[in-house]
Amino acid sequence: MLECGMLNRDRQALRRCSATLCKQLVVDELLVQSLQADNILTEAMAESIMTEQTSQKRSWRLLLLLPKRGPRAFSSFCSALRDTEQQHLCDLLTQPPEKDGKDTHLERCGDSSLPHPTQEEIAVKRARTHESMEFSLDADSPINTPVHPCTHDFYLSHCQQSYRMKSSPRGFALVISNVTFDPCTEPDLDPRKGGEVDDEVLRKVFTELDYVVTVHRDLTAQGMRACIENFCRWPDHRTVDSCVVCLLSHGVEGAVYGTDGQLLQLEWVFEAFDNAHCPLLQNKPKMFFIQACRGEMLDCGVEQIDGPVRTCSPSCEQLDAGREGPADAESRQRVDMGRPRIKLPQRSDMICGFASLKGTAAMRNTKKGSWFIQDLNTTLRQQAKDTHLADILVQVNRRIKEREGHAPGTPHHRCKEMSEFTSSLCKDLYLFPKYQPQY
Repeated sequence: MLECGMLNRDRQALRRCSATLCKQLVVDELLVQSLQADNILTEAMAESIMTEQTSQKRSWRLLLLLPKRGPRAFSSFCSALRDTEQQHLCDLLTQPPEKDGKDTHLERCGDSSLPHPTQEEIAVKRARTHESMEFSLDADSPINTPVHPCTHDFYLSHCQQSYRMKSSPRGFALVISNVTFDPCTEPDLDPRKGGEVDDEVLRKVFTELDYVVTVHRDLTAQGMRACIENFCRWPDHRTVDSCVVCLLSHGVEGAVYGTDGQLLQLEWVFEAFDNAHCPLLQNKPKMFFIQACRGEMLDCGVEQIDGPVRTCSPSCEQLDAGREGPADAESRQRVDMGRPRIKLPQRSDMICGFASLKGTAAMRNTKKGSWFIQDLNTTLRQQAKDTHLADILVQVNRRIKEREGHAPGTPHHRCKEMSEFTSSLCKDLYLFPKYQPQY
């Protein structure tokens, strides 16, 4: 056996159960990310697995790669199975082989039944039809590799046609994360288990991207409003090149919940940052990320027909926009009768990513955080070095599209989610991470 190969007993276990694994194993981005995080799969290997069109083909390709990935590959694979609620396959691989014939083995490997998740694993404790529902699933894990730095050559070749992004810090980031809700005022709003992971993930990634991050947790609707109003008025916005606002809570279409069960309208949030109400951020990109349900409908997905993939998802009609012009708050008060001022739209230079489509629920892992925030985190870390934000959100859409819930025995098994974004950006928005131009 080669020193870099898998132990022979582990190799035999994979071979013994290969038929069952190909039929029952759910190889999606969740499992592949776990193996990547453990340095079992490279990024190229993960890409080659996920490009396969069927789950069975993805399983087969993974099983061909694993024996070549070193002595840790088997234990890492078993750990990934446990993390993605496939304990029955882990048990199958680790139990001693039968010595008295093949019949028992074939019967066991052919058993297609799946275990029901425990209450700890699935946080949906009761059927509810309330529009604020955010479904909770356990199956994935956040990727926290360091943010890849932008190169000097890339900055020089792209800085002229993109938004200015030179300031250090790049801007200020506000994260409002509602995890625990008042059961007396709104008993239907369950605690958002895993929500605390999301705000920490966002704090870390935007700190690495050179933003000054402020996190507020568990605010009432009025508290959220006051926090945003205060943030908009910060005089230091004058000296930076952008800003970020992240809202994480239960929600309905067009609004998110405070901990008191009252709604904060997203239209008001966007208005607070428009060119009239936030002049210090005029002509500067403003990024919004909304992790909340936009309705109660669970996306159960559809079977893909033969032929080219065709995606048709509705775009968000929710207004989101930006600012006015380079003049600051004081100079805007002066009237130059000789030279009329350039006018700006009421809103511009905004981009907003939503975790789900209109009318649909968002998915959240009760231990690892929401699907949308995890994929936003991963893509920013890996791609912000040379990809503008609109394309980053397209890649987040692709990742979300490939995800599939794993909750056997519940209506949420094999459920889907689809994120989307709206934009009034007028240039490419590159964050140029870890690059500080010389003035």
